[in-house]
Amino acid sequence: MKTKLVGTALLWLLINAAMSFAHEAPDLFQGYEGEWNHVSEQLISLAEATPPEKFAWRPASGVRSTSEVYMHIVRANFLMLNSIGVKMPNDLKDDMGTAVTSKAEVIRWLKRSLEAVKEARAAETPADLQRKTKFFDTDTTVDNVYLRIIVHNNEHMGQLVAYARMTGVVPPWSK
Repeated sequence: MKTKLVGTALLWLLINAAMSFAHEAPDLFQGYEGEWNHVSEQLISLAEATPPEKFAWRPASGVRSTSEVYMHIVRANFLMLNSIGVKMPNDLKDDMGTAVTSKAEVIRWLKRSLEAVKEARAAETPADLQRKTKFFDTDTTVDNVYLRIIVHNNEHMGQLVAYARMTGVVPPWSK
């Protein structure tokens, strides 16, 4: 009886913990769309939490500034989408990585690129995702390009969290 009671209590604790975690991060573990929503929300909330003057900060000479990392994400999102047939925005320019530096403009472009990825992927059928394509001279599928996009965004999210911590900005989700 005691073992059954301990097992029931442990199961209750695990379910409660899982529900609590799911409440705080509802998109996690919900496939590509959930993970995309999660990283998108984190990128936007971190950018919004960063003071405007910190967008020019860089950890060392020759290393991307905060705004340059965000704009690198923007350009990469659009370039990777373009590689699978999604039209590039006409107003996306080659020098934007260094030319767009204001917080408001960076966030506007960031939101635009994240939404473009979300909308493009949502429009894909299962057959579209399996379509063969070339990406950096490698044969792959459209689905694998979307995987690369999400991995790339998460990679730079980690970089931006480090930048934020070094400049005294606490990521909003860790408060």
